[in-house]
Amino acid sequence: MPSCTARRKIEQIEFYGGRCHFVQSAGEIYAASETLARELNGHYMDQFTFAERATDWRGNNNIADSIFRQMSHEPHPQPSWIVMSAGTGGTSATIGRYIRSQGYETQLMVVDPQNSVFLDYWQTRNASLRSPVGSKIEGIGRPRVEPSFIPDVVDEMLRVPDAASVATALWLETQLGRKVGASTGTNMWGVLQLAARMREEGRTGSIVTLLCDSGERYLESYYNPQWVADNIGDIAPWQAEIAGLVERR
Repeated sequence: MPSCTARRKIEQIEFYGGRCHFVQSAGEIYAASETLARELNGHYMDQFTFAERATDWRGNNNIADSIFRQMSHEPHPQPSWIVMSAGTGGTSATIGRYIRSQGYETQLMVVDPQNSVFLDYWQTRNASLRSPVGSKIEGIGRPRVEPSFIPDVVDEMLRVPDAASVATALWLETQLGRKVGASTGTNMWGVLQLAARMREEGRTGSIVTLLCDSGERYLESYYNPQWVADNIGDIAPWQAEIAGLVERR
């Protein structure tokens, strides 16, 4: 894992008996994993390649099916949009495939953080794209095109600045009474943009997204104002924009 991984995540892995092997950048994890597997006579479980097929997206035991079953009790049971970020790309692949297989009119937006190549790949289909810098939003965004990311099932993509992701995560805490990770902030930023668009167009409907992980893992980073100032930058303009979006609802 990258050496910049949140300390709390590392501690949780070690608590369950895991041993962490660190690399300097996200782009180094692939070769390092293969090397470790050979040296330790182990097996490299390549989630980045196999995530899109680990779940049966055609069946009734996947995240997409769960979304639509839960939404069946809501005023707008068929979402206008589902917003998802991509790490391996497996979740967006499952949701996008499921939507199309069921013939739903729901559209899928994938939100992508800074320094990730997914959006550029979606636009260009250039699978050789690389980013020399990894994502600062843990768990999402990749420096290379992952095999499990399927652009053809994505209707729209949006680049989300890191400062917007963090600002939205902090705002969500005030709404939910619980801390969420910055990747959830990335997702919710996309939701807010779509909600504003639908409002301007006079459309009603539902927008679905996911809470990716707990913010308790990031007390030393995204929830530390000094860390944010040093590593992300000024989030005040994004906090003001969020306030403006919410006030107009």
